[in-house]
Amino acid sequence: MIRSLRSRNFRLFFFGQGVSLIGTWMQSIAMPWLVYRLTGSVILLGVVGFAGQILTFVTAPVAGVIADRIDRRRMVTAAQVLATAQALALAILTLAGIIEVWHIVALALFGGLVRGFEIPTRQAFLVEMLEDRSDLPNAIAMNSFLVNGARLVGPSLAGITIAVVGEGWCFLLNAASFLAVIAALAAMRINPRQIEPPTTDLLGGLAEGVRYAARSPPIRSVLLLLCLVSLMGVPYAVLMPVFAKDILRGDAYTMGFMMAAVGIGAVAGAIFLATRQSTARIGRTIAIAAAVFGMSLVAFSFSRSFWISLPILVCTGAGMMMQMASSNTLLQTITDEDKRGRIMSFYTMAFMGMGPFGSLLAGSMASWVGAPYTVLVGGVATIAGAAAFARVLGRIDGRQSVVEVAPPDVAA
Repeated sequence: MIRSLRSRNFRLFFFGQGVSLIGTWMQSIAMPWLVYRLTGSVILLGVVGFAGQILTFVTAPVAGVIADRIDRRRMVTAAQVLATAQALALAILTLAGIIEVWHIVALALFGGLVRGFEIPTRQAFLVEMLEDRSDLPNAIAMNSFLVNGARLVGPSLAGITIAVVGEGWCFLLNAASFLAVIAALAAMRINPRQIEPPTTDLLGGLAEGVRYAARSPPIRSVLLLLCLVSLMGVPYAVLMPVFAKDILRGDAYTMGFMMAAVGIGAVAGAIFLATRQSTARIGRTIAIAAAVFGMSLVAFSFSRSFWISLPILVCTGAGMMMQMASSNTLLQTITDEDKRGRIMSFYTMAFMGMGPFGSLLAGSMASWVGAPYTVLVGGVATIAGAAAFARVLGRIDGRQSVVEVAPPDVAA
């Protein structure tokens, strides 16, 4: 299950990023809680969620082209330094007692800009950390385990920290946590990859990546499903403060444990993926996981009990994580190395870039029909998307069948 940790560089990344992600999850809980405490507005929750992700959508395609042309480690390191500065600014403003909503929106925009460059580059850089490239699917699963293990720890720590000393300390701890991953990146010994001189400008390189993705039915179908789920299903997380405070009559502790339940399910799903020895039937895994995610959202929308909501959220986390990680594995398995950065940028656009539009939609719908009905609609849309994916693409049994259905020039 942990075979990818045989690679020294990936071990460094795994433990450094693990510390950093705990801080990141603490901040992801503290920001919406701070906004809701200051304003009590579900619309502003949607606005802040939109601000935190819209520039990721805009900049990720350009970042993907750049990531195929320069040293990816340096690009990831620079992004981590900028993310540290963003968290530190949030901490100073909050601890000084002068934080306002416009500060949060502006810093959320800056954070989205940084993530737009960091996420696709880091995803593409993953394969360079491995001594044996056949370990890539396991490394992706282990990375998902890392992200969601931090989801399990971070929100709980955030709930306790917010209740005891306030949101500002969550931001400060996040800023400090980035030092671990920056140190890990600096300690890596990477064999420089061969980078061919670009034959086109940035726009030409982007157009080349779009054509590459559009001509491959598996890549195209996976990205479209990710777009739908990220637009309609994933924004349920924006409304978690509303569920915790108004529907389940709880507090910051309640929200922390609800997010931790999502993390437990995600960790379980990541462990399942890490134990798999091949990518066989990965297309079916994507469809089933998306359906489980959608059905869990439907069930959660009807729950009015904290103790009933927790096991439902475990299933929600498992379904969401398995769909996202399996999609990542499929895309990285069939993508040519010189296109990897661009395909990962499209993955970032689909996974995170649609989030801002989903956040605005969820915030607007929740103010109109309420949070439960908003989550219900998202769950139904996700189930429909899973059914359409299964019908259009059918079953993808590992790389071989993907190659068979892809155009020859794309599959090579």
